[in-house]
Amino acid sequence: MNGAELEAQVAALAAGDVRTAARLISRIERGDDTLVPLLQALYRRGGHAQVIGVTGPPGAGKSTLVSRLVAHWRAQGRRVAVLAVDPSSPFTGGAVLGDRVRMAEHACDDGVFIRSMASRSHLGGLARATGDALVVLEAMPWDVVVVETVGVGQNETEIMRHAPVVMLVQTPMGGDDVQAAKAGITEIGDLFVVNKADHPQADATVRQLLDMIALAQRLHPDRGWQPPVLKTQAVEGGGIAELVAAIERCFAHFASHPADSERRCSARLRHRVGEVLRELLDRRLRAGNDPGIEPMLPALRRRESDPYTVASLLLERIG
Repeated sequence: MNGAELEAQVAALAAGDVRTAARLISRIERGDDTLVPLLQALYRRGGHAQVIGVTGPPGAGKSTLVSRLVAHWRAQGRRVAVLAVDPSSPFTGGAVLGDRVRMAEHACDDGVFIRSMASRSHLGGLARATGDALVVLEAMPWDVVVVETVGVGQNETEIMRHAPVVMLVQTPMGGDDVQAAKAGITEIGDLFVVNKADHPQADATVRQLLDMIALAQRLHPDRGWQPPVLKTQAVEGGGIAELVAAIERCFAHFASHPADSERRCSARLRHRVGEVLRELLDRRLRAGNDPGIEPMLPALRRRESDPYTVASLLLERIG
């Protein structure tokens, strides 16, 4: 890609060209490494949208809830992009892309862009290409970008490394189920949502989440933001206005507490640089012609060396 083509792509995205965005994300999913110069340019022009991660267990109603949030934001005149990661088949790598089906009501709205991505068995609830796709979307004039994870359970901590604000959606459940599921989720969520609030166990789940958050606050008193717990009924639209207001309060809190915001941002950036570095190293090693490792392979084959020593030597050379 020459300089003129690169600038044309950057300009198209800055003008909100969704076709250009869709084509670029498809190339990112295919692993097109010729896009690196463009992604470098786009990263420097991004960072203006509110990026919100939405995670939680399967069946919690995440997609329906996101669709309601999109409708609310559009009523406010805000432009919204949604990056929805769907589970993929372990055999074909394809995905049903059900999130796009559930958000079909926004298909004809020029102020909404919905892109589904297959997870392709990548752990952590996100697709491997999520970080690069976010770079594309953040270079466009969206007011809000939502990243919805697969929904494989409470181990979807990777979303914390991509979104400044994370919303964890829970379903009403019995006390034993909450106790089993809650380990570590206070580190994931900035907001907790108990969806399907008409369920008889909804209030009990809210109380247990509040107790869990209060305990986490006592253990970590330096944590400035205390996550709220809200109830919604996404199918009927109940609680959506209150949830939007809570999201705004969360962003306002981090904007007014720069030290806390910078700490979280630094953690995300360290993870992102590591993610890119791992991908670059993986490609070099898969190519089978890395000039650093090739001379060390004979010693490895003869077991005169070991993979740990070789990896440490390669890391020293990079440093």
